[in-house]
Amino acid sequence: MAEETTLTNFGDEDTQKDKYLTFHLAGEDYGVDIQYVIEIIGIQSITDVPDMPAYIRGVINLRGKVVPIMDVRARFGIEDRSYDDRTCIIVVNIDTTEVGLVVDEVSEVADIPENNVEPAPRTSKNSEDGYIKGMGKINNDVKILLDIHKLLFSSEMQKLAENLEEQ
Repeated sequence: MAEETTLTNFGDEDTQKDKYLTFHLAGEDYGVDIQYVIEIIGIQSITDVPDMPAYIRGVINLRGKVVPIMDVRARFGIEDRSYDDRTCIIVVNIDTTEVGLVVDEVSEVADIPENNVEPAPRTSKNSEDGYIKGMGKINNDVKILLDIHKLLFSSEMQKLAENLEEQ
């Protein structure tokens, strides 16, 4: 099981500019803005919640707070795989909403300057297209940078947030 890691926000946005937490998912490298990441935890018991989209695996109790868990593979329509000791939950916070993102493996915090980020390719058949912020270039590698707002704030996620507030 992966160790728990807590990232501290020192309140200085300049220290987080151009920094992305990178992770693996189905053989590809992705990244999310580090400013939204609260912590990284190992996979744990997830409680099913009825009537939720298939990519919402349920909720966890994180130090007394109920946090919904989204499987990013399922969100992108990528084939399921069993969770293992490398599987992690990246807990993000956007506009006071915390969500856990299940990924295959967390890599590192990478510096990707704005001038090394190209626009996302636009294809009508790519279901991930709407969630991609850009393509980050690091040496000869490309990281798919996700727009965390679009990933989290769909109509289904709004419904989940409303359901959790009612409980």
